[in-house]
Amino acid sequence: MSRVAAIDCGTNSIRLLIADIHDGQFREVAREMEVVRLGQGVDKHKAFNPEAIERTLAATAKYADLIKSKGVEKIRFCATSATRDASNRDLFIDGVRDLLGIEPEVIPGTEEAALSFSGATKEMNEIGAPYLVVDIGGGSTEFVYGSTEVEAAYSTNIGCVRMTERHLKKSPPDALSVAKAIADIDDAIAQAAKHVPITKAETLICVAGTATTVAAAVLELPEYDRYSIHLSRIPANNVLMVAQKFALMSRDEIAALGYMHPGRVDVIAAGALVLSRVMIATGANDFVASESDILDGMAWSLVQES
Repeated sequence: MSRVAAIDCGTNSIRLLIADIHDGQFREVAREMEVVRLGQGVDKHKAFNPEAIERTLAATAKYADLIKSKGVEKIRFCATSATRDASNRDLFIDGVRDLLGIEPEVIPGTEEAALSFSGATKEMNEIGAPYLVVDIGGGSTEFVYGSTEVEAAYSTNIGCVRMTERHLKKSPPDALSVAKAIADIDDAIAQAAKHVPITKAETLICVAGTATTVAAAVLELPEYDRYSIHLSRIPANNVLMVAQKFALMSRDEIAALGYMHPGRVDVIAAGALVLSRVMIATGANDFVASESDILDGMAWSLVQES
């Protein structure tokens, strides 16, 4: 049996998964998330804010203690969109290396997409293939297509934090700001469609916090329940209605929703807008909400490499 730890450090959150994997069987030991907003201001300044680095390293230190206490054998740390774009990324990478004793990876969007695909499709057992896996993150959105393996993938810079900072700074946003965001999003999706057959999949699978939070809204959950959300099918019409709803709500109204994580309050309107445009562009009738994503793919990769 291998006990492994995967840490996914994105633009909005840093997440940890500790799992036991043996003979193709997967047992979750711990799963943690902290919203640290590492990508604060990166879209505009192309550099990390020192306070954002401090927040993220503080969370990493907590994860390092938990990893040590759980007797983990192998660790993988992957940083994604914000770190790819930050000119001063070495300050952050050096800090992570000191805390974990491993070499952090700044992975390209194509590898991020492949890991998300692996995590999201592992338990589907090829039912409903081919798949289009869409990972809406804080800084980027990945599109990846395939059945048993990745056949095409593309990463776009239209994450929920990036779109909020570019267009949806007010809550609720005005109509012109929403229109500009839609134009930006649609252009990015059109670029992805040149590389990935986004309308050809039998099953659309959406992963990460934006998609699962929208699923919680559609399911009308009183509080966030990952077990109710996982593998639920969310109709496209409901996604569009939820995106419109969030776009009309104030920050306080969004914060009062029982299923809403505090760290998503100011970016969920942008994230839901991205998801709604994905639904329109793909023509999918619904999406499968998956709680298994890049973290799970990273954990599996540690066993495959051994």
